[in-house]
Amino acid sequence: MRGLPQQPNLRVIACEAVAEELRPLLPAQVDCQVFDFGLRVNPNGLTHALQEAIDDIPASIKAVSLGYGLCSQAVAGLRSNQATLIVPRVDDCIGIFLGSHEAYRRQAATSPGTYYLTKGWIEAANGLFAEYDQLVARYGEDRAAWLMDKMLAGYTRLALINTGQYNLDRYRSYARQTAERFNLCYEEVMGSTALLRKLVQGPWDEDFVVVPPGRAITFSHFRETAAASSAGPETDTIRRGKE
Repeated sequence: MRGLPQQPNLRVIACEAVAEELRPLLPAQVDCQVFDFGLRVNPNGLTHALQEAIDDIPASIKAVSLGYGLCSQAVAGLRSNQATLIVPRVDDCIGIFLGSHEAYRRQAATSPGTYYLTKGWIEAANGLFAEYDQLVARYGEDRAAWLMDKMLAGYTRLALINTGQYNLDRYRSYARQTAERFNLCYEEVMGSTALLRKLVQGPWDEDFVVVPPGRAITFSHFRETAAASSAGPETDTIRRGKE
C-alpha cells in the first residue's frame, strides 16, 4: 500500500492539540482546518461543527482525515457524500499521541489513574491549572480546591507525552509544577508519531476507521477488528493511492 495520491485531494480536520503535533508531518499540498480544543467538552457541539466543516469541503477533496478519536462519540454519525472519512481507531487523542490504542491500553494497565499532558494541551491552556483557575473564578478558592480534589481522586500520576518532535524543556517545567501543585507523581512517557504520520500520509490500515462516501461513522467501527473493517472497495483504492 502507498500513501497519498500525488494531487492535493486530502483535507485534514483536527483539534488544536492534535494539530500541534500534525503540522511538522503535513505534506506541503495538504490543508489542515483546526478546531478549538475546548469543543471536546461539548460532544454534540463538536459533532455539529465537524459535520459543517465536512459539508463545506470543495468537490475536489476526496478524503478527509480527522485528527480526533471517538471522543465521547463526537465523530459518530459523521458522513460525507463525496469523500472518504478517515479517523484513528482510538478512544481519544491520548491514543493518537501514544501511537495506538494498544499503547494506550498498556499505559492504562500499568499506570491507571494517569492525567496526561502534551505540548498541544499545554499550548491550548487546557491543563489542570487552567481548569482550577476557571473553578476559582466561578466558585471561589475553597470550593474550587474541594472540587479539584474530587476530580483528581482517582489520579496518582501526571504524564507528559514526548512524541520526539519538540524541545520539551519549557513544557516539562509546566508539567512538573502542575504535578507538584496537585500532589501527583510526575513522569515522562515516550509517545509516537506513527498514527499522526499515517493519518496524513497513509497507509490507512487497520489502525483507522475508513468510511467511504455515503456512509456514516458509527461507534461499532471503533470496536471492529481489522477483518471486520468498514472499508469497502472504494476505500481500498484511496488507501493505496496511485501507482
